[in-house]
Amino acid sequence: MSAISRRAFLHRAGRAGLGVVGASLLPGVDACRSAPGGHQAASRPGSPASRGLRTLGGKLIDGDGQEVRLTGVNWFGLETSVFAPHGLWTRNWEEMLDQIVATGFNAIRLPFSNQLIEPGNLPTSIDFTRNPDLKGLTGLQLMDRIVEGAGRRQLAIVLDRHRPSADAQSELWYTDRVSENRWVDDWRMLADRYRSQPAVIGADLHNEPHGAATWGDGNPRTDWRLAAARAGNAILEVNPDWLIIVEGIDRFGGDGYWWGGNLEGARSHPVQLARSDRLVYSAHDYGPPVYPQPWFSAADFPRNLAAVWHRHWAWLKTDGIAPVLVGEFGGRSVGRDPEGVWQRTLIDFLKTSGLSYTYWSWNPDSGDTGGILKDDWLTPDRTKLDLLATYQWPRLRHLVAAGFKDRRAA
Repeated sequence: MSAISRRAFLHRAGRAGLGVVGASLLPGVDACRSAPGGHQAASRPGSPASRGLRTLGGKLIDGDGQEVRLTGVNWFGLETSVFAPHGLWTRNWEEMLDQIVATGFNAIRLPFSNQLIEPGNLPTSIDFTRNPDLKGLTGLQLMDRIVEGAGRRQLAIVLDRHRPSADAQSELWYTDRVSENRWVDDWRMLADRYRSQPAVIGADLHNEPHGAATWGDGNPRTDWRLAAARAGNAILEVNPDWLIIVEGIDRFGGDGYWWGGNLEGARSHPVQLARSDRLVYSAHDYGPPVYPQPWFSAADFPRNLAAVWHRHWAWLKTDGIAPVLVGEFGGRSVGRDPEGVWQRTLIDFLKTSGLSYTYWSWNPDSGDTGGILKDDWLTPDRTKLDLLATYQWPRLRHLVAAGFKDRRAA
């Protein structure tokens, strides 16, 4: 497979103002329904026990009230036109999961597209001599298999609606092909499908809102904060145990940032869910090779980075408002060059701030960042692993194992 270099192109296209999705593409959206202002209240001690995770201020906690953190990795491919996690053309899928465990990660952010769910979309680019048990499965059934295998290994799964269609990401949560109603219905279906699967802990509602996406202006066609609440509450009606993960946008109040990375708007316009203890915010952050942001060339780099991160997303955790998952960050270098300095500084910041993350990516075929695996899809990049090993949380054995016990007893 050829390397995927979407990020550099997409970020530059966004800067040039290309590809804005028209607001007229949103059919049948109900009138905007927002709850009164104010930040989400933290869940109270003694609230009903949940089989899943919940939030307490800026922390994720399990049913016993113990803090947990996600320190995981992205394994992409289900969102692409092959409808399968990449690498299965040369590896067995269970061996891949075993290696993710062996390298110390406790979670997988699993990107998918709505197109994956459509009937007739069969996975390709799989070596069935290495993966005979995957032959004949649909894309959704293949997702089932990955989720089940992750659960047996006590790996948590975050489902990431990465694209509406396999061909490209979208600025808004809907397109002319995938309406808001379809987006919500697909999430409700998945929430019900995996309700008894303890490995799946949450829904990353839409990957990297940007461009036309707004936050807090009340426009039902573009206000991502309101759309996230509509979808999140619909999911919680079906599966109250899931975390609802809401990414930022790219620009708020004239302040531009990474796609999905700007959460400044949540200060004055927080997401309102029926279950406030299920809300997790998420940001994406990248280094100089993806786009030469001004803070990389500042005279006080890298000492300036903590303030940049705090202003755009980390404030939610440090101020005790809600947990933050850094859903994507990564790069090729962890050395003394600007990209390596940025990566090492960020990992130290995540550790000292107690933030969760899912590294981009497990795959080597991310053109801008490379991956944990080298191009042979077998050998780990030891320099990256050594750095990430300085901040890896244990697997969520108690949470997942207890869920499987409950399921067997049902």
